[in-house]
Amino acid sequence: MKNTLFSTLNDQDQHIASSLSQVVGSSHNSTTFTHTLTVIGQAVTPYLIEGVLSKLKGVFTATSLAFHHLHQSLGDDVIEIRGTLFGSEHENINIKSLLGDVSSSYNLDIGLQASRPSLSIPGLLVMDMDSTVISIECIDEIAKLAGVGEQVAEVTAKAMRGEIAFNDSLTHRVACLEGVAVFHLDQIRDSIPIMPGIQSLLTELKKNDWKLAIASGGFTFFADHLKQRLGLDFAISNTLSIENEKLTGKVEGEIVNADVKARTVKTLAEKWGIPKSQTVAMGDGANDLVMMAESALGVACHGKPLVNEKADVAIRVGSLHSLLYFLDK
Repeated sequence: MKNTLFSTLNDQDQHIASSLSQVVGSSHNSTTFTHTLTVIGQAVTPYLIEGVLSKLKGVFTATSLAFHHLHQSLGDDVIEIRGTLFGSEHENINIKSLLGDVSSSYNLDIGLQASRPSLSIPGLLVMDMDSTVISIECIDEIAKLAGVGEQVAEVTAKAMRGEIAFNDSLTHRVACLEGVAVFHLDQIRDSIPIMPGIQSLLTELKKNDWKLAIASGGFTFFADHLKQRLGLDFAISNTLSIENEKLTGKVEGEIVNADVKARTVKTLAEKWGIPKSQTVAMGDGANDLVMMAESALGVACHGKPLVNEKADVAIRVGSLHSLLYFLDK
């Protein structure tokens, strides 16, 4: 591969690039590729790249290598490797599972994509809230205050793994919250822990005129707060019924489940004139998979095993801003 790919890099990166080029080799045709392999991590060395490619050699052959346009700008090394993914002779190989094994072996985030939305063209990002934008499950925190924390957390975990229908699980869990005073929700909201990397992610997307939304199976009490705090364009979630400043144990209106989340992606894209090719959905649980399928790019964020297997790409190691590295320039 020709070093002219790296002509704009500083001296340190030029040295790294030269070493990385030797990993791929110079005899390949860099214009021929079917997929882009993105490797993300801290201090990514030629040794690590060689290890990644070695583990993938049965299904992927590299043809060229370059730094992502956001390489080191947000604190991560980001390497893009173009190449060919072999199909029919490897039909029995689970590519997503293999990528997960590679990620675990080298503590790197790995993505393999045939096509990618463009950062520089306006797009739409729809995010789950609980355990995605924030690092807690709000319903579990409310349940702790009601003295039924373990009972509700167990149902939450089963729902996120796809073992229980979401509507049934939500109705059951919310019923356990009857009598909880609203001021307890204020306490949770005021100390809500936002996931690392979310501000960098949203700032970069806003620079490029992307629309940003939350579609959550959680509650408006928290989603509406985050919409304002993070400067989002839209938020949809479930409304807890309240009487006399206490929860009644019921949900008002339509339950925001997997189908409603997917419908939200489609509706918002149509509303803002955003092509499907520029839509991204991000989440961690099984009820996020339908909206991921509705989007051009589905991103698992520290997701459950099922979600990592089904999503287009998975952030297993890094922060939320790693989503940016799965976008073209």
